[in-house]
Amino acid sequence: QKTHLKSICLQYLLLNSHCFCLLKNEMGLIIFFLCAYVPKTEAGRCKWEEVLQDLQTIKTSQDIDVSLYTANADEDEECQELVMRCFFLETEVIFQECRIKNCSKTQDVWNIWKNGNDSFKKNKLASTKSEKCKECEEYEEKNFTEFVQNFEKVIQRDCK
Repeated sequence: QKTHLKSICLQYLLLNSHCFCLLKNEMGLIIFFLCAYVPKTEAGRCKWEEVLQDLQTIKTSQDIDVSLYTANADEDEECQELVMRCFFLETEVIFQECRIKNCSKTQDVWNIWKNGNDSFKKNKLASTKSEKCKECEEYEEKNFTEFVQNFEKVIQRDCK
């Protein structure tokens, strides 16, 4: 939807070669303000914002007790996407555990997994990966609290 709006903005600006033409009519003003507003909202928002909010919700859960492969927050930049995928894969483990134990935060865990999975479907991972990047199972297993803390750090790093 935002991409479509950018396309309309570009077409309108190309049709009206003089900037002041935009201000001649009401539609021009609307297009002008939308064009000025859209890029700021896209750039100012982290794609993992919802995930971060749900992590805040589940991190205090007393009924989630699992050990999870936990990537390091300071992994090399070129491994960032694989690190994120690892965290989301482990979130599926938390979700399965919550379903079995009927955790109070099952829906929040599901939201984290779903949002991450949707994002990765939209952005396919390149088939090549660096030799320095680890597989999920190569990371140390840590408790739930440490897992969430590292997950938050990785998201915050990605959102800068």
